[in-house]
Amino acid sequence: MTIRPFGDHALLLEVATGDQVAALYSRLLAERERGRLGEVAEIVPAARTVLLDGVAQPHEMAALLAPWRVTGAEPVAGPLLEIPTVYDGADLAEVAAHWGVTPEAAVALHSRIEYRVAFCGFSPGFGYLTGLPPEREVPRRATPRPVVPAGSVSVAGPYTGVYPRSSPGGWQLLGRTALVLWDTGREPAALLTPGVRVRFVPVRGEPLGCGSARDAPARDLPVRDAPVRDAATGGGV
Repeated sequence: MTIRPFGDHALLLEVATGDQVAALYSRLLAERERGRLGEVAEIVPAARTVLLDGVAQPHEMAALLAPWRVTGAEPVAGPLLEIPTVYDGADLAEVAAHWGVTPEAAVALHSRIEYRVAFCGFSPGFGYLTGLPPEREVPRRATPRPVVPAGSVSVAGPYTGVYPRSSPGGWQLLGRTALVLWDTGREPAALLTPGVRVRFVPVRGEPLGCGSARDAPARDLPVRDAPVRDAATGGGV
């Protein structure tokens, strides 16, 4: 682990892999909970780094962390969020072809994985979900779309994600959800935060009124009408 100063009251911890980020993030949270970490306002994971912000004594903190050896040990399991998803995305057939399966099989493959929010970024409420096996990684679109509707369920590289708001984007669109992932009038505003586990639950549904990934009826897929368990807030949707 490489420890770098980041401004006057922050440290940037660099590691080699995403698994090491997850393990380091879990350990930092646990050590802070036990009161062994000193004063630190925020612990923010990213793809290969963890930022400690609001550190009262950066030099002392760096000395405390220097002996740590970071492994890719399994991170602490977070709460589970189930996301009801209509799998009718514009790129579903293309992703299925990339995987060498039918669209129906692609839906089964994508929805049977339990994902975990590794880190957040891009826009408020957007979580980078890990869990896709290496052989299911897919490239970004050669030409990004100028507008991707809010709620679009997508994949790119080793990640799965859900666009929390309408924005440009180059990820491959598998489907959509009506679940609101970012709401400043709610506590917490973001449903996808680091450590949250995620499952996509195939459901039938009508196209979104604001413009769906593809204005077509839901496919005849094996689905269930399951209530959504909002593990982050404890409420329903």
